[in-house]
Amino acid sequence: MTFLFLFCSQITIKDMENEKSLVCAWIEAARPKTLPASVSPVLLGSALAFYDGVFMLLPALLCGLVALFAQIASNFANDYFDFKKGADKEDRLGPERAVAQGWISPKAMLVGTFIALGLACVCGIFLLFFSVWQLLFVGIAIAVCVLAYSAGPFPLAYNGLGDMCVLLFYGIIPVCFTYYIQTLTFSLLSFLLSVALGLLSVNILVVNNYRDYAQDKAARKRTTIVLFGRSFGRAFYIVNNLLAFIIVFPLLVDAPWWIQFWFAALFALSFFTCKELFTRDGKELNQTLAHTARNVFLFALGLSLLFIYAGGGL
Repeated sequence: MTFLFLFCSQITIKDMENEKSLVCAWIEAARPKTLPASVSPVLLGSALAFYDGVFMLLPALLCGLVALFAQIASNFANDYFDFKKGADKEDRLGPERAVAQGWISPKAMLVGTFIALGLACVCGIFLLFFSVWQLLFVGIAIAVCVLAYSAGPFPLAYNGLGDMCVLLFYGIIPVCFTYYIQTLTFSLLSFLLSVALGLLSVNILVVNNYRDYAQDKAARKRTTIVLFGRSFGRAFYIVNNLLAFIIVFPLLVDAPWWIQFWFAALFALSFFTCKELFTRDGKELNQTLAHTARNVFLFALGLSLLFIYAGGGL
């Protein structure tokens, strides 16, 4: 991934403020604190395949790279198109955007977006050797969504569809298709787990949009929080958390004690993260965003350990 940042830095035409390095600028633009959301579903889908005795390392790694590069491309695209639409202003509360701050030129960010997306596509093409050619349509859908999320005549994030995109592309699709590529079949369990993980991933976006409510409203970015209010956002966050734990609860009843302890501790951790949404505001919510992404990863990791253990791997 480092060579991507180094390559793109060669076409950057603006100097960085505060003596930030170009490499650091590209890494920050990739939003590393949110990247666990792309790795988590691949980890879970692969662990479920291991439980079924059909785990394959290379396809699992390729799925992980597709998810990782696709999310980086999406973050780069958001950085570029939000700047073009005037959504990133001086009163921005979220992490600083590279283009808006002048660290990276708009042209370089657009090129970086297509490089990251191209790398995701290349990894996806290699996956065709392990699956059916129809998988190509899934790759096309991912590529289209990466760009359509914040670009085009009907940007999804600006029209209240961001949450549905996250549920699909950070939950259902990566878990189910990571599992499918290794097993060549779908299962009800993989779908239910994908929904649970997707709901938690949606909460990353909820915190982001909750924090940016006033700025998004001024920029006419119609997120679900802008459409229904911040009170709805808090309730939405709590419901997503509860539904995720309810879905996986039957798996935990007969699980080893250490897995039960893991999820009991995670539930408590999630409670405190929910509390942050009620007691914090402004830039303080950036820490809540990181905590939410952490909870997503720990949720996926706990389930993955359970399936690996049940499959005889621990």
